[in-house]
Amino acid sequence: MSFEKVDTQIDFPAQERAVLAFWERSRAFERLREKNRGKPRWSFLDGPITANNPMGVHHAWGRTYKDAYQRYFAMTGHELRYQNGFDCQGLWVEVEVEKELKLKSKRDIEGLVPGDRFASIDRFVQLCKGRVDKYARIQVEQSIRLGYWMDWDRDADWSRPPDERRSYFTMSEENNYTIWSFLKKCFDRGLVYRAFDAMPWCPRCGVGLSQMEMHEGYQRVAHRAVFVRFPLRDRDGESLLVWTTTPWTLTSNVAAAVNPGLTYVRLRHRDHVYYLAKGALTARRLEEEFKRKEWVDGVPKLKTLEQIFKEKGGFEVLGEVAGAELVGWSYEGPFDELPAQGHPAGYPSAIADVALKQQWAPGVPARELHRVIAWDAVGELEGTGIVHIAPGCGKEDFQLGKEEELPPIAPLDEDGLFVPGFGELEGRSALDPATADWIFGNLHAKGVLLASEHYPHTYPHCWRCKTELLFRLVDEWFIDMSWRDEIARICHDITWIPDFGLQRELDWLKNMGDWMISKKRFWGLALPIWTCERCNSFEVIGSREELEARAVEGWDRFEGHTPHRPWIDLVKIACARCGGLSRRIPDVGNPWLDAGIVPYSTMGYRTDPEEWARWFPADFITECFPGQFRNWFYSLLAMSAMMTGRAPFQVLLGHALVRDQWGRPMHKSEGNAIPFEGAADEGYETLTPQGTLERQPPMGADLVRWMFARNTPSNNINFGSKTAEEIRNKFVLKLWNTFAFFSNYARLDRFDPEAPQVPVAERPDIDRWILSDLQLLIRTARREFERFNVMAVCLEAEQFVDDRLSNWYVRRNRRRFWKSEQGADKLAAYQTLYTTLTTLTKLLAPVMPFLAETMYQALVVRGSRDDASVHHCDYPVADEALLDADLSADMDALLRLVSLGSAARNTVKVKVRQPLAEMKVQPADERERRAVERFSDQICEELNVKRVSLHPPDRGALLSIEVKLNMKTAGPKFGPRLKAVHAALDAADAAALSSVLQSGQPFTLDLPGGPAVLEPGDVVIQMKASEGWAGVADRGTQVALDVRITEELAREGMARDVVRQVQELRKSAKLELEDRIALHLRTDSEALEKAIEAHRAYIASETLATQWIHEPLNGDTHSARVMVDGQPLTVQLRKVTTNEP
Repeated sequence: MSFEKVDTQIDFPAQERAVLAFWERSRAFERLREKNRGKPRWSFLDGPITANNPMGVHHAWGRTYKDAYQRYFAMTGHELRYQNGFDCQGLWVEVEVEKELKLKSKRDIEGLVPGDRFASIDRFVQLCKGRVDKYARIQVEQSIRLGYWMDWDRDADWSRPPDERRSYFTMSEENNYTIWSFLKKCFDRGLVYRAFDAMPWCPRCGVGLSQMEMHEGYQRVAHRAVFVRFPLRDRDGESLLVWTTTPWTLTSNVAAAVNPGLTYVRLRHRDHVYYLAKGALTARRLEEEFKRKEWVDGVPKLKTLEQIFKEKGGFEVLGEVAGAELVGWSYEGPFDELPAQGHPAGYPSAIADVALKQQWAPGVPARELHRVIAWDAVGELEGTGIVHIAPGCGKEDFQLGKEEELPPIAPLDEDGLFVPGFGELEGRSALDPATADWIFGNLHAKGVLLASEHYPHTYPHCWRCKTELLFRLVDEWFIDMSWRDEIARICHDITWIPDFGLQRELDWLKNMGDWMISKKRFWGLALPIWTCERCNSFEVIGSREELEARAVEGWDRFEGHTPHRPWIDLVKIACARCGGLSRRIPDVGNPWLDAGIVPYSTMGYRTDPEEWARWFPADFITECFPGQFRNWFYSLLAMSAMMTGRAPFQVLLGHALVRDQWGRPMHKSEGNAIPFEGAADEGYETLTPQGTLERQPPMGADLVRWMFARNTPSNNINFGSKTAEEIRNKFVLKLWNTFAFFSNYARLDRFDPEAPQVPVAERPDIDRWILSDLQLLIRTARREFERFNVMAVCLEAEQFVDDRLSNWYVRRNRRRFWKSEQGADKLAAYQTLYTTLTTLTKLLAPVMPFLAETMYQALVVRGSRDDASVHHCDYPVADEALLDADLSADMDALLRLVSLGSAARNTVKVKVRQPLAEMKVQPADERERRAVERFSDQICEELNVKRVSLHPPDRGALLSIEVKLNMKTAGPKFGPRLKAVHAALDAADAAALSSVLQSGQPFTLDLPGGPAVLEPGDVVIQMKASEGWAGVADRGTQVALDVRITEELAREGMARDVVRQVQELRKSAKLELEDRIALHLRTDSEALEKAIEAHRAYIASETLATQWIHEPLNGDTHSARVMVDGQPLTVQLRKVTTNEP
C-alpha cells in the first residue's frame, strides 16, 4: 500500500477521536490482553478515584502515569490486570447529595420520608449509590478519552451489582466484608476501643474529623478574642486575667492553667488587681506575621497588653510571683450561674456518668472546683500566660482534664448549637456572630470584660464543606496504633519515588495518634461492631458468614441487601459474654478504610487465595503525594501490616500538585479550575490574576499527557495554554512535520519499505549518526521506564526530535529527498528516516498513544485491512551494532560548532540567508579539530559560509578577551576600593581570569589593602574579533565569522530571499510539493534585478519554476508584493499543467 498525503495543519483532538474509534472498532485493547495472556505478570494497583464529580485536568496527571507504565510493561511482554478503582463511600458523596436535595442538616436526611426514619435513611443511601454510578460512568468516558486503557465497564455492566463489574467499587460487598476481616484482626489483638474525646467537629456535616483529615482544611481567619477576668476567691478585688479566641468555650470553663516555671506580675489597673505573666505584658504578639503580611485584611496590628492597660487608664506593677505559687488558687467562673456548671461530675448527664464510672472526675459540680492548675505548655507570648481550660471544648483541655480530674462540660450538639442547661444560649450556634455578641454583652454586664480584639490565626475548617470546625466531646471508635513499628518496618521494603517519601511516611507514623475509624453518618462502611444492651461489652464481626451464624434477629430482613445502613442495622446477635441482645452501633467507617483494603479485596484474598498470591504485592502504585502520606499510603500500609505483615506494593511514585499557569491553586470557586473535557476537546475559560476571563483552545489528550509526563514528579506543575503551546511548537509539531515531510515525499517517490536495505555501513555519516543516536534514545527510554522515570524519557525524546532529527537530520538532508534521480543515496535517506520514525512511534506510544497510533497506521499499516496497533508491538530494543560512539561524539562537536557560528551571526544580526565568506575555528580539543576537517562541507552549508578553516595555534588566540567590571554588582561590593580593583583587573591575565570565572569559580585579585574576590557576576566578559569579523567563545572554543559582505555575496543573499518569498507564495496558493510553476518577478530595483538575473537558475531550481515569464501572468495566478533586502518585488506564479511545454 502506498503512503498517504499528510497535512501539516492538523487538528489533534479530532485525530485523537478518530484513533479512539479505530481502537474500539478493532478491539485493540482486548487483542493486547489476549496477546499477553500467560506471560510474566506485572501487577499495578489503582488508587481509586472518587466517583463524585467529573474529572478535572488535575486527575490526568496520575492517570497519565498509570497508563504510560502499564502500556510500557505490556509492550515488554507482561500480563496485566487493568482494573480501575472507584472510591464510593463517605461524606464527600453525602454532601453532594444533600446539596441536590437542598438539605441543611443530618436531621433533614432522617426526615426525607416523613415519619419514617428507616425509609429516609434507605432512600438517602440509595441516592448516594446512584450518584456514584452516575459519575463513575462519566469518569469512565473521560478516562477513555484520555487514552487510559483499562478493563472498563460497558453499558451492560452498569446494571450488575458492583461486585460483578470490571472496575472495583469500594462500596462493593467484597470490599466492605474484607474491611470487616481487618477490623476483626484488630479486635482480636485488643486494639479496637471506644472513647470520649474532644474532637474537631463539622457542625454542617455533623461529623468528627480524624487526625488525617485535619491537615486538609486550615484557613487564616480572624476571631474575636477576649481578655476576661476570673475573680479569685478569698482575694477581694483580685483576678486572674485570661485570654481566649473562642469566647463561647468560657461557658464550659472548669480550670485555669499557668506555667509553674514562668514569672507572673501582680498589676493594679484602676481599682482592681490582675495576675498575668510578666512577659505577656510587653509581648509584641504576631509582629513578624504582620510584617510578612501573613494577615487578614482589615484587621489592625495587635496591641501589647501594656498598650491596652495604658489606653484604659494606666497601670502599676505591684510585684512579682512565681507561677508555681498560683497553683491551687480558686476563682469564680464567668458563667457559674448556668445549670451545666452545677451538674455533678460534668455535663450532660451521659458524659458525667462515664466520667464517674471511668473515674475521670469526682461527683462535684464544676463551679465548685474552679482552680488554678499547672501546665508546662502555657506560654507568655500569645495571650496573658493564663489559659482557661474547658475539657469539653478542646482536645488538649480534655486530656489535661482527665489528668487533673476535672469535670467535663460539653456545651454543643452535633449541629454546633448550645444544648439545654446553658440558659439563654440554648439553641444558639457557637459560630453565629450574634452568639458572640451575646457573650460579650454578658461579660461586660458582669464587669469582667477588660478588652476584646480581632485576632488573626490559622484555624481548622472542614475540608469538604469549608465550615469552621468546633471541638466537641463525643464518643468515637478508634484503633490503638501502638503497633506502628510494624507499619514502619514494611515501609523499608518499598522503593519510594521521590526518595524523601520514606521519611515523610515515617514522620507521620511517628507523630500520628490513634486512628479514629468512626463517622456518625449514613453512607459508608457499616462498622461491624455490636454492643450488648445488657453488659455494655462489644465485639467485632469479621465476615458475612459469621454474622449470619450469630444472628438472632433481623437476618431475614437484611438478606438480599448490601451491608449498608439501614438494613444492616436490623441484624442483632447474642452477646458472647452474657447472652444479652447486641445491636450494631450506628456509626459508619472512616473512608480511608475503604481504599486501604484494596490490595486484598480486589485480588481475591478471601475468595481465591492462590490467585491473590500471584498478584500480591503490587509492583507499582502512583498517586498525588502531598496528602496521601497520611491518607491512602498510610491506610494501605497499616491495613496490610495487620493483614499479612507485608508491604502491599513494591514501588510508590508520588507526584505533586497541579496549579494554574500563574502558579495559583486550582479551585472551581476561584474560576481557574480546568475541566478535563475543556483541555481535551472543548476549550475552556480561566480567570487571570487580573480578574478577566480568557478563552483557551483545546489541546488534546496527548499534549495533556506529555505535559504531565515530562514534569518533575516532585514539583508542582503550572498547567495552562502557554506551556502547552511551547511544547506543541518545540516537540509535537516538529515530530508531526517530520512525519509529514517523509510521508509526502515517500508518496511522490513511491518509496517501498520492503525494498532491499542499503547496508548501514554504506550509508553516509549523517544516516549512521541518527541511527546511532536513536539506539542511545532507546537505551535511555528502557532504562528510565524501568526506573519509573518517564520524565527522563520525555526530555530525551524532545531533545532527539528537536535538536537531532528535525533541526539537523531532516534539514541537512532535504536535498536527498528533493532530487529527482533515484539511487542508493536517496533510498538510504528514506530507509533511515523510515526506521527512525517507526521506532519513535513505538518508543513514544506509552506516553502519546494517539499520535503514535496515527503515525504507525500511516507508516506501517498504510491502509491495509490489518488491525495491527502500535500498542501490540514490542517495545524497541537498542541494536548495539548500530551504536557508533566516535561518530556520535564527532557529530556532537559539529553541532556545537554550528551553534557557535550561529551565535556569532546573531551578534551582528546577519541572517543565515546572507552568505558570508569565511568562518575560522580555534578548537578546544582534538575532536573539534577533527569535526572541522571531516564536516567542513556541512558547516559551510549550514552556516552559509564559503569556507571554514582552522586557526593555526602558533598565531595565538583567535579572539581577544576583554574583561570589564559589572558596575551593578562590583560598585556596591568594592566601594572605595573600586579604582584599585579596576587597575588590578586591567593588569590581570584576561584569558586566565575569564577561564576561571566562566567555570563558575571566583578569582582573587591581589591588592595592597588585601585581596579582592571577583565572582562571575562581578564582571562582563566579551570576546573581540578583528575588524570586520564577529566572534564568540565557549568552553575553550573560539569561532570568528568574516561579516564583510561583498557585492556578489549581497546578490546571492537577495537571491535566497527571493526563493523564500516564492516558497511562501506557493504555500499560500496551496500547491503540492511536486507542482511545477510559471514564475514572473518584477522589481524597480537595479540591485535586486541584477541579483535575480545572476542567480536565475538557482531560483528556478529551488522553486520548481519550469517557465520563467518576463511579462505579467494572466489567468489563474497568485500574486504578492514583498520586500527583499528593503527593495520592492512583485511575485506572480501559476501552476503549470503536465502537458504545457
